[in-house]
Amino acid sequence: MSAKYIFVTGGVVSGLGKGITAASLGRLLKARGLKVACQKFDPYLNVDPGTMNPIQHGEVYVTDDGIETDLDLGHYERFTDENLNRDSNITSGSVYWSILNRERRGEYLGATVQVIPHVTNEIKDCLFRVARHDGPDVVITEIGGTIGDIESLPFVEAIRQAGAQLGEGNAVYIHVTLLPYLRKACEIKTKPTQHSVQKLLSYGIQPDILVCRTEIPLDEDLKRKISLFCNVDPDCVIENLDADSLYRLPLMLEREGLAEAVCRKLGICQGVEPELSDWKAMVGRQDRARRRVRIALVGKYVALRDSYLSVAEALRHGAIWNDAAVDIDWIQAEDLEDLSEEAFRDRLSGADGILVPGGFGIRGTEGKIRAIGYAREERVPFFGICLGMQMGVIEFARNVAGFADAHSSEFAPESDHCVIDLMEDQRNVENKGGTMRLGAYPCQLDEASASFAAYGTPAISERHRHRWEFNNAFRPVLTEFGLRIAGLSPDGRLVEIVEIPDHPWFVGVQFHPEFKSRPNRPHPLFRDFIAAALSKGDSQDAQRP
Repeated sequence: MSAKYIFVTGGVVSGLGKGITAASLGRLLKARGLKVACQKFDPYLNVDPGTMNPIQHGEVYVTDDGIETDLDLGHYERFTDENLNRDSNITSGSVYWSILNRERRGEYLGATVQVIPHVTNEIKDCLFRVARHDGPDVVITEIGGTIGDIESLPFVEAIRQAGAQLGEGNAVYIHVTLLPYLRKACEIKTKPTQHSVQKLLSYGIQPDILVCRTEIPLDEDLKRKISLFCNVDPDCVIENLDADSLYRLPLMLEREGLAEAVCRKLGICQGVEPELSDWKAMVGRQDRARRRVRIALVGKYVALRDSYLSVAEALRHGAIWNDAAVDIDWIQAEDLEDLSEEAFRDRLSGADGILVPGGFGIRGTEGKIRAIGYAREERVPFFGICLGMQMGVIEFARNVAGFADAHSSEFAPESDHCVIDLMEDQRNVENKGGTMRLGAYPCQLDEASASFAAYGTPAISERHRHRWEFNNAFRPVLTEFGLRIAGLSPDGRLVEIVEIPDHPWFVGVQFHPEFKSRPNRPHPLFRDFIAAALSKGDSQDAQRP
């Protein structure tokens, strides 16, 4: 195969930023003119994360082709600005699902099906499929979990075999480890990294490059020590210093020589100067921001902020574009439900904008509806995404159109005014995983709408993940009361966007625009939402004595 392969593993502890490291490297290689594809191998037995609780796993990221994936794919797309697909996220569950179905069909011709070679061969087929389909110059594959985890072993063995098959100069192993700093001793400790490398060596893999996560800068003596004990070149011990912004990391790793070391090991693009001017300009704009905007994010899963990772990042992208920094006020939706009116208004009074993101289940819905009512009445810029849009329609139906029992059939099927209802093609669906309306669908915009003003084009495409939709039976009456249908599917059947025209900025979308936002190219709706919120904040400042 003509593609080169980079395998990224992690050691010592989880949460070191393997995904960000892989994404940053992807950006640096793309800046050298290479076509890059990124991939994540996850060791859990779920077929995909689509049925997993966001509090446990974080957000479910959705690709254009409708695959529910790990949140790290969001980092890959944001950093490399490349759209990924179904080959980019592989789980143990999907691997075993494929193997067991093949066994039932008799495709193994009576062989005893085993981890080696059948499971590892299936993993390698998933690995090489990316190069066959997408034609990249480089494939970056992150192995989820931490070296030493039992469930990761088949993946580690598969990449060991892959490296042997590919031959010298065609594969690089990067190991991301922790260098803990003992404050009482004022000393960085290398022993955890040494032990992690020893464990990786016991699986037959010698790392080529170590990316060392640290809160204290590394001196050359420490790098030489790590190099000696871990058998890597001194310039392949890469400092990965804690940063105040994710988007600074590619520039930091470039200065450390990560991409240059990878290119040397793979024999590609050596000495090529990376084109990072756009990225540097974006980081510089972030650094120079002097204005601040406060966005109240009212959600169900705020106990784990990774549940709304792409939303939070898209808000930051919009703020950077507007030469501002965003302060996200994470509000548990159900906490708003029982507050007195005075306490409720006090809780939201400092918000320049209110965003209600997607989710499932009835918990917290009344708190979301209450927050949306506040945004509508007080003319605070509002952005509703997926369930947030549906809650906006319910609030409007209750408090403007006068349907006091208005609700969604997901939560109150007995209501006479289910303004949100199950999609027709979802009515006989029994399995939960991978059966929603998923992936990119086209939408036509009303050219008089705020959404059209944001996009600047009447035809758009956005990614979806939902089962319920705007009930078209209520379209005439709600529009009569002033709700604008700002976006429709091309056949006119599915309401994609609703707005309130006489509001400073009130937009609800059935899709997930956060998945298409990039740090140097913010999504138009997030960009304009932040701009409206900044205007609100400026107005409030002007009114203060």
